[in-house]
Amino acid sequence: MKRLLIIVLTIGLAVAAKSQDSLLCARLDSLLQAPMFETSTVGIMVYDLEADSVIFKKNERQLLRPASTMKLVTAITALEQLGGDYLLNTRLYWNGRVNNRVLEGDVYCVGGMDPLLDRTDVAAFAEEIRGLGVDTIRGKIVTDVSMKEPLEFGEGWCWDDDNPHLMVLSLGRKDTFIDELLRELTDNGVILDSVVLANGQKPANVSLLASRSHTLDEVLVPMMKVSDNFFAEAMFYQIAASTGHRPAKAGDAKGLMKRLFNKIGLGRRNYRLADGSGLSLYNYLSAELETMLLRYAWRTPAIYDHLYDALPIAAIDGTLKNRMEKTAAAGNVHAKTGTVTGVSALAGYCTTADGRQLAFSIINQGIMESKTGRDFQDRVCKVLCETGYKEPTP
Repeated sequence: MKRLLIIVLTIGLAVAAKSQDSLLCARLDSLLQAPMFETSTVGIMVYDLEADSVIFKKNERQLLRPASTMKLVTAITALEQLGGDYLLNTRLYWNGRVNNRVLEGDVYCVGGMDPLLDRTDVAAFAEEIRGLGVDTIRGKIVTDVSMKEPLEFGEGWCWDDDNPHLMVLSLGRKDTFIDELLRELTDNGVILDSVVLANGQKPANVSLLASRSHTLDEVLVPMMKVSDNFFAEAMFYQIAASTGHRPAKAGDAKGLMKRLFNKIGLGRRNYRLADGSGLSLYNYLSAELETMLLRYAWRTPAIYDHLYDALPIAAIDGTLKNRMEKTAAAGNVHAKTGTVTGVSALAGYCTTADGRQLAFSIINQGIMESKTGRDFQDRVCKVLCETGYKEPTP
């Protein structure tokens, strides 16, 4: 009798879920009848993570430009390849000798494309040099930016966009690291005696003097919450560098992304990858790919536990702070936004009113005003989060 009751309850729950999904699909279908789709297209997929099944899809395999939802691909690949505790390092080396408080030799500043490098780090480097017991430097200060290929901009970036410069050693996106280091040294009484500034690679016979670092998790938060493009490109090149190639190339990172696509069963699709931030006009992905990557992340705690906390939250923070306020989606939708000319996208996670966890991707393309896409995405999320809601009985 007990077993029969369990079977009946299970069947009842399945029927209820199917009924809810039918209602959800009907509501989403009605949203797709909006006039905006006379002149634009959308790729959309909604996935029930616990049931491991697709709830809704439309043009889910259509190749579309992801805009900044490309950062999801970069983040998930980086967490898969490197882990949240991975360190982005900037290192200081030296060779020569210290004679009567004079450093007779060279200092090598080796960049690791850490976007969080700041004046505090530079001040720490200067203090380490002084800690050698020197008050004078006589030699060279060499900048080593050989970590990555010497590309200043990404493939397919528009010349008139506000593009970050892909510098390996910078402060606040500016090429002022060496200037700041020299200032810190002279302000603290170190004499630069005929010091020559140079670019080059550190030789093998040098000693590590200091290392400053930030974790991938620290970089991930501004990359996702405020959609920082420089942070995303820095992470893209950390992925590339993990291959061991020096200089690391964009193609190295793209190769590892495609390897992940193959791992989740979508390796045969004809996607196009260009950069890590989504600035490029040459990125072409699908709502299916983004949703399946989100599914993979959800099933992999070493990825999900880092990714979920870094995503913007509807009506709470980041690029979703002013969206979906006073709706069932507020505080519930954790998702990455994306906007470039003609494209608006949103992809992430939410929980329905009846407690089911969903992953979704929505890519609107061919829209002339990004607000049109955002409003559609917000309506979709509201529908998803209201699924299973019952009016209280009087």
